[in-house]
Amino acid sequence: MASPTFAPYISFPGTADEAFRHYADVFGGELQITHYGAFPTEGFPFQPPQDAVAHAELHGGRITLTGGDAVGPDQPVVSSDVYSFLIGLETTAEANALIDALVSGGGRVAMPFALAPWGDHYGQVTDRFGVLWAFVVPGEHGPSAAGADGSSAETA
Repeated sequence: MASPTFAPYISFPGTADEAFRHYADVFGGELQITHYGAFPTEGFPFQPPQDAVAHAELHGGRITLTGGDAVGPDQPVVSSDVYSFLIGLETTAEANALIDALVSGGGRVAMPFALAPWGDHYGQVTDRFGVLWAFVVPGEHGPSAAGADGSSAETA
């Protein structure tokens, strides 16, 4: 049996091609983009624009991410504080490099990357597409080392 996978899927309002190319530049990995024009769409319950992204996948590098362009009159709003994509890194230099890449690519810092009260370095960036990225580097005595009460962390 194949092992389970988890890959967030984002429906973009017509910006999936640009977004996925940007994410490949920032995070690395192998990018595959398929546009609706690459295959016949007769019989679809909707008529997609030929240049719209039917499906995109970014594998490897720092993330696995999937998505495409929403099709239809009601375009989704990507920006939300309800979710974020958390990326755990080994060093603050790695986190700062990714944060700088997202900010220089048109994003904005939502929470400065700094030492948090719980002992880890943590921060957030909203990229130019509205996606909220969170970054964490475990501290020497952070949650990855011990629970809030100082006891050893348990794994479910």
